[in-house]
Amino acid sequence: MWIVFTLAGGVILGLGPATVAAYTLARRHARNESFQAWTEFWTVYRREFVRASLLVLPAAALATVLIGNYLYFSALGPDMGALRIATLVALIALAGAGAYVGPLYVHYDLPLRAYWPKASQLALMRPASSVLLLLALSAVAFATSAAPLLAPIISFGAWIYLNTWLCLRFFEENEARLHSKGNS
Repeated sequence: MWIVFTLAGGVILGLGPATVAAYTLARRHARNESFQAWTEFWTVYRREFVRASLLVLPAAALATVLIGNYLYFSALGPDMGALRIATLVALIALAGAGAYVGPLYVHYDLPLRAYWPKASQLALMRPASSVLLLLALSAVAFATSAAPLLAPIISFGAWIYLNTWLCLRFFEENEARLHSKGNS
């Protein structure tokens, strides 16, 4: 569904709402809710079209620039090693924060401008969780590179579902920790 709706929006306009709709359904599935997948996906896609685009597109543009820079610096050879590594670190940091954004968006009601800073804060304050999310992303990316037919069939959905499931557990653990601190 994510691929279908991303393409239906002409990729650029479909990426944000399709991503938010996929995370919404993954969250509902993780909570054992029953729903009509296509109908609910379309409903969320339409409802979140503008807001989700504003959430996802700037990060997608930044990721595109960083990947382009990384490839450019790699093509220039070993003299550009420091810039290439700095670009890779920035890309990993973006992926680390980005792994939290979708689940945060569908789980918490925050002002739109607060999601990326909160995701960055979670990524930095919970390094073990962030490393686990990045390892899961790497595993899905490796499986997809080893079997490229997985991408249109299950890779995107597998990542979104696994990412949502893990983040919901991290959020519950964090809320329990904050609640116990408040009662101490």
